[in-house]
Amino acid sequence: MSLASRASFTLACGLLLALAGLPAQATESGLMADQQAPALAELRADAAADPKLDARLAPLLRRAYDRPDEALLGLRQLQADPANAEYQLLLRWVEARIAVQAADFATAERLGNSLAGAPLFSHRLDLLRAELADRKGQPQPAAQLAQRAVDGLEKNCVRSQLRASIAKGCDFRSIWYALRVLERKQRNEGALPLAEATARYGLELAEAGADAYMSAISMGSLALLAHAQDQGEASRRWLVQALQTAQGDAQAMAQVKVYESTLASHRGDLPTRLQALEDGLAFAEQAGAERLIVQIRANQVDTLLRQGRAGRAVEVALEALPLALQRHDLRIERTLRHNLSVAYVQLGQQEKVRREVARLDELRLGQPDQNLRMLELRELGEAMAEAGWAKEAMAIYHEERKLSAQVNARNREAALQQLQLKYDSERKQRDLELLARDNSLKDQQLGNRQLLKQVVVAVAALLLLSLALSAVMVRRVRAANRRLKANEALLRAQSERDPLTDLANRRHFLAVMEQQAQRGFQGALLMIDIDHFKHVNDEYGHAVGDIVICEVARRISHAVRQQDLVVRWGGEEFLVFSAGVSPEQLGQLAERVLMCIGEAPVQSSGGPLRVTASIGFAHFPLPPTQQPLHWEQAVNWADKALYMAKAKGRNRALGIAAVQAQDGAALQQIEADFELACSSGRVHLREVLGPP
Repeated sequence: MSLASRASFTLACGLLLALAGLPAQATESGLMADQQAPALAELRADAAADPKLDARLAPLLRRAYDRPDEALLGLRQLQADPANAEYQLLLRWVEARIAVQAADFATAERLGNSLAGAPLFSHRLDLLRAELADRKGQPQPAAQLAQRAVDGLEKNCVRSQLRASIAKGCDFRSIWYALRVLERKQRNEGALPLAEATARYGLELAEAGADAYMSAISMGSLALLAHAQDQGEASRRWLVQALQTAQGDAQAMAQVKVYESTLASHRGDLPTRLQALEDGLAFAEQAGAERLIVQIRANQVDTLLRQGRAGRAVEVALEALPLALQRHDLRIERTLRHNLSVAYVQLGQQEKVRREVARLDELRLGQPDQNLRMLELRELGEAMAEAGWAKEAMAIYHEERKLSAQVNARNREAALQQLQLKYDSERKQRDLELLARDNSLKDQQLGNRQLLKQVVVAVAALLLLSLALSAVMVRRVRAANRRLKANEALLRAQSERDPLTDLANRRHFLAVMEQQAQRGFQGALLMIDIDHFKHVNDEYGHAVGDIVICEVARRISHAVRQQDLVVRWGGEEFLVFSAGVSPEQLGQLAERVLMCIGEAPVQSSGGPLRVTASIGFAHFPLPPTQQPLHWEQAVNWADKALYMAKAKGRNRALGIAAVQAQDGAALQQIEADFELACSSGRVHLREVLGPP
């Protein structure tokens, strides 16, 4: 798996943020606290008074990412220069940040604590602590500290007059680094518009401060964010500007080339990706950026796997892994070990696979990213299935399904909360309108009472008018109540429909299952999975993938009976519930679904695509013993039949014809090792082939 292909480019951007100066890795440099330092009150906290010093500190922080010892040596020279005597606090703060980038957290915390009482340093300490928390894998406190740093530091910066503010002491570099921490958290949470606004602010600061390196990095981030929001033209424009800005800076060019390879990977443009990685490697070697070289190597490992060169991929990964371990870079190590596990599967080396998977489990404890975990499981499971490791692949498949269900549940809950907020807002607005109308009615009634004292006839007329208005208000209130009930019914219906295919979703299926008799599930289930759907997304993009899902959903609905329930179960999976079909008719129904899906290609912007599916089906209670099952168990049996269909080559349906089990315990035993039960004859399967 490449850094570019994961979870909406999570690791790719995360590593690039780190390259831009976020916390890096450990050395044994022995960063020393200042000794015999002047009193805090005698020292200065700002570097704006000495632009030359600021210009020397910025490249030191950049260099610390790859060579912290060299950066520290340069800092020692600045600390020893008598001309910098009044800036020792600032230099101590820079030393603490170098310690963070060297993963020497104890030294960084000690230096930071020594600055706690220094004037003008509280917000810079917030940035230091934000980088510490981010490096330790604590995104929530890191973002809170970074936001506090931005809020405090930008008090000296007027956004509409940044150049003038920087000349007067605005610490634009510290704000830029804090914004990078915020941007990473916003992007990981899927708040892409907010992350884009943060990146634009960072670009404004970098351009106002005339820092070409920071400008190029910000433009590269904006290119990735634009692509993630389907803004292709804007993404290309930002990338071109980043390349132009980075000219003459080998390290900046190497990082922008990694951005370019990431975008090419998203587009499925393998030649451009390969060329960008080769160019980036050349620039990284020219800059002596060892860590960046390792990260580019990690991307090349994924490319080799895509080309089917597993042996070469192992060689490159093993060459890069020692440096990642030396630097304690968990993100790169996780990427390399996952790709090693996939490569070892392709090479048939089971013991090495288990070793790498065990190490991956340890690494994931500090990197809780469910989307990334799902992608890793999917790639590993597919590799195992292709290698013929059926049992291991099935275990991985079920783990990925369980995690996918959790993510989908969380996403559904978030969507329902958004709908509820929208509904509450509309209801409050209606309440305000009704209150205003009620107040207006009371004002009219007061006026009527005043007029009553003057003219009896006018009072009578006004009374009639008031009654008429009251009737109108009653009708309107009733109409509003009817609309409210209609909206509630609409919301309920929408929550039980899949927004992409307009099929029923799991929520609706659960509601139907609640109506099943308590004695056991009765009817037939067909579990349907689109074959090789990941390849469609990888080669043609998610837009074409959505077209394929919608067309397959339409074909399934056309193939089944009108009274059958078709459910989008999740991703590329569908579930058909047929309450009144006989066991004999069930096989015909499965064959009809296979033919409807696979006989004609799906028309898309990328051209006609041949799409096939695999189906697992069964009639419940299971023949011949008719043991009662709960509906969840029935779904699991259909799912196991689906897995066997995929394991036997896809484009086919496998149905459970008979199960030799006399009681529930026997059924549970068969369910625990379904594949063994099939091979031993305890489960008889019926096979229906799809279109040739």
